[in-house]
Amino acid sequence: MVNPSLPVRNSTFLLCAVNPQDVYWYLPMSHAKGSFLLFSFFIAAASLAQTSDAPKAKRPVATVDGQAIYEEDLGASVQGQLQPLRNQEYDIRRKALDSLIEQKLLEAAAKKQGVTTEKLLVQEVDSKVPDPTDAEIEGYYLAVKDRMNRPLADVKAQLRVSVKQAKTQQVRQEYLKRLRADATVAVLLSPPRIEVRSDPARVLGNRKAPVTIVEFSDYQCPYCRNVEATLKEVLAKYGDKVSLAYRDFPLTAIHPQAMIAAEASRCALEQGKFWEYHDQLLAGSKLEKDDLIGYARNLKLDDKKFESCLTSEKYKTDIEKDEQEGRKAGVNGTPGFFINGLSLSGAQGQDAFARLIDDELGRKSTRPTSASISITPIERR
Repeated sequence: MVNPSLPVRNSTFLLCAVNPQDVYWYLPMSHAKGSFLLFSFFIAAASLAQTSDAPKAKRPVATVDGQAIYEEDLGASVQGQLQPLRNQEYDIRRKALDSLIEQKLLEAAAKKQGVTTEKLLVQEVDSKVPDPTDAEIEGYYLAVKDRMNRPLADVKAQLRVSVKQAKTQQVRQEYLKRLRADATVAVLLSPPRIEVRSDPARVLGNRKAPVTIVEFSDYQCPYCRNVEATLKEVLAKYGDKVSLAYRDFPLTAIHPQAMIAAEASRCALEQGKFWEYHDQLLAGSKLEKDDLIGYARNLKLDDKKFESCLTSEKYKTDIEKDEQEGRKAGVNGTPGFFINGLSLSGAQGQDAFARLIDDELGRKSTRPTSASISITPIERR
């Protein structure tokens, strides 16, 4: 509320700060003739602001016999196809950003020493790189001689320059890493994310972990078997900070036992042994029905109940839903991962997982939780 004892010197500010009734009653008497005009102006401005804040009507992108199709309707059908393009765009932007960060770090270090950036690199890096030895040149030659088709004596001088340049570039990168480690660098460029769902009954580790890995996998896929050890290492390394959620993505066109193996895992879930059975499937080499029942017996499951469940195929529709959601998210092969919604494809090494996980954990400590992807649980039937 404006103090009525104070003169009104800035009516524009007051119009933004008080109610229209205040504008009228607290105008000095000498301005009474203009008060109604000011009040009318405020009402018009407020109406205009409300109009601009109102949600805009959706505009169709097509109509079919009078029925509109909107941009939002395209989302589910094109998201998987667009995601690789979004990832490519992000990779290009991230590389450009990293180059700019490196330039800023070099400029700061050069300014501190009172030299140019190029002189800094020569002083701190180039001058400390030794010339390549004859053994290094010969080793490099053996690696590329099929492409050169020339004897070593003819290209030795050229190779000496190439090897020296390669070593210098490597040492420069190591120097830049040290500069970055000693500086405070916060990367705020956010990679593209896809909201993926998880099944709480098939989550390994802390369900409230700040980082969730959602895996789309196939029990008959050799690459899925290969990455299993890496996943166990990742979970052991990060403890309660990372959880793993499993989803089915059987590639039935090339893996004929993938579907029944996925169904068997759901039947094991009924008896509370999903992850133990999951490990049996990935460790075993046979996935015929009798083998699947044998794995259940190994885990002391009720084999009659298990066999009845497996024969009924009652989880086939749920497994197909997993696959459909994976395809919508851009999965086209196994294993496919989403780390807090960030895509990672194939049987990657631990470093690939660690890079994304460390970024996410760093984001959690510097950003609001609302900035991260939400993992929506699957509704259980």
